[in-house]
Amino acid sequence: MDLTGASFLYTLAALMITFAGFSALLLGIRQAAGIQPSPLDRYLAKTALTQLFTLAAGALLPPLLSLYGVSETWLWRVSAVVFALPMLSLLLTYPHRRRKAVGKGPPPIVFAVFVVLGSVATLAMLAWILAGLSHQPAVYISALFINFFTLAFAFIKALDVIMQEPADSRRGD
Repeated sequence: MDLTGASFLYTLAALMITFAGFSALLLGIRQAAGIQPSPLDRYLAKTALTQLFTLAAGALLPPLLSLYGVSETWLWRVSAVVFALPMLSLLLTYPHRRRKAVGKGPPPIVFAVFVVLGSVATLAMLAWILAGLSHQPAVYISALFINFFTLAFAFIKALDVIMQEPADSRRGD
């Protein structure tokens, strides 16, 4: 069975895994330069990788279900629920987890873009698909796409903060 949007899903998954590798490599290079990772560095790495692998799993789930011959109606419903529940859990607990790990919550712009926009996109996708409305593959893929780019935005904002920290105070000399 040809799955609508399969090539886009594969492309998104590859892009997400590439970004995961890039983010881990970037933070690893800082450590190799002798800069001890701060709590924010460690939290950023863990959060980015967790979110990216959740997104990649969400991108690969519909093609996987199609291999089992699951009808497109059920394929998108199952994928929407299986992706949305952990994604919403990660997004909605992000401010608390960050506060616990770093001592303060996310900047307002990161909260608005990453948590609010990502959650709204995920909830809208879930409601749309469970309601049985049209263009389910497009809506599902759009939610993945939005969440990927809100994560990229949050990662870049966090890098701005990390790069402004004085390196001398964190050197492992």
